[in-house]
Amino acid sequence: MRRARALQVSVALLGVTVVLGCAGRRSALSATAAAAPPVNPVAVARMVQGVLAAKEPEGVDRALLLLREAVVLDPNLWEARYDLGVVLAHTGDLASAEAALAATAKAEPGAEEAALALAEVRQRRGEHTLAADGLGEFVAAHPAALAARTLYVACLRDAGQVDKAILEAREVLGRKPGDASALAELALCHLAKGERDEASLLAKQALESDPRSAVAERATGMIALSHGDDATAFLAFVKATDADPRDTTARLNMGSVLLRAGAYAKAAEQFRAILEILPDDGDATLGLAAALKGEGVSARDGDSKVQEARSLLEKLLARNPHNVGALFNLGVLYADVLKRPAEAAPLFHRFLGDAPGDHPARAEATRYASSLASEAAAQPPAPAPPSAPSVTPQPPSAGGKS
Repeated sequence: MRRARALQVSVALLGVTVVLGCAGRRSALSATAAAAPPVNPVAVARMVQGVLAAKEPEGVDRALLLLREAVVLDPNLWEARYDLGVVLAHTGDLASAEAALAATAKAEPGAEEAALALAEVRQRRGEHTLAADGLGEFVAAHPAALAARTLYVACLRDAGQVDKAILEAREVLGRKPGDASALAELALCHLAKGERDEASLLAKQALESDPRSAVAERATGMIALSHGDDATAFLAFVKATDADPRDTTARLNMGSVLLRAGAYAKAAEQFRAILEILPDDGDATLGLAAALKGEGVSARDGDSKVQEARSLLEKLLARNPHNVGALFNLGVLYADVLKRPAEAAPLFHRFLGDAPGDHPARAEATRYASSLASEAAAQPPAPAPPSAPSVTPQPPSAGGKS
């Protein structure tokens, strides 16, 4: 399984609880607030109905319909666009969510909640640099927006701009000394640079500042993983999910530790919990597929588990044909478990074409591709199909059609 997020932990992932904007309120940070036209009361009513529908078990489709109506009725009601973007993100339609939230941020550039939601969706889409750029513009215009600046740190780190992330984390701490989230993010920045002692000290300070900080516990777990201490890491991830049950990154890392320990059923529970919150999450889908494969191989009647793993990986590839984790894992499933080498080989070739040169699975994929090619070459050629009996054409009879 590809554990990309195991070394890059975001501050938070977009929640599914829709926050109702204050109807008719225009942010005090907006330069055009005084000139904003009066809101359409029917649009506000649709928005309220949509927010309430989104909280119902089967109400998402109706919520989307109502929120889209609200946007059409009053294009200036940015709160409706914001709520629409949040609901779309929950359904996994991240492209549409990004479009709605980008429009929100443009319409109300001072709304921190819109800037945060847009960055979180971009993070989920793997657009780390774009997420960082957007938040960079926001915090430059609103230096006191510390939640946005803290998420900016995570986006910068995920985009590979670790030194800049450190400077931004220290800016947060300068404005809010002892902030647990900023200390934890700073710890992860130093961990990304291989500075484990500094990272450990900062994570300890974060927990001293706020013993219930989920991000501080996650940072502690990541540092323990870097030392190979799975037991301590797992305990820290459990504490993170206790502090914030919606902390999907902590669950992802818990699942990864359980996978390594061979506790496949327990790992599957964690990955399924993530997918309940983020139905599109690629890392959780890969993790669940790996757990199901492990369960299926070790059980006498595990074929249904293996088939579910195959289905998950194929659906992930249908959404993203260049997902190298899905290409590799599905190739291994076809080669080793399903014994269908003809279908495995092209998956490994696609992986080798898409994966970066330093991908940790490249050597193994190369070995699989070479082995499968050798097996195919060693197979005797299939016998030619029997030729059809020859038929001597007959001239048409005198009574034939003209």
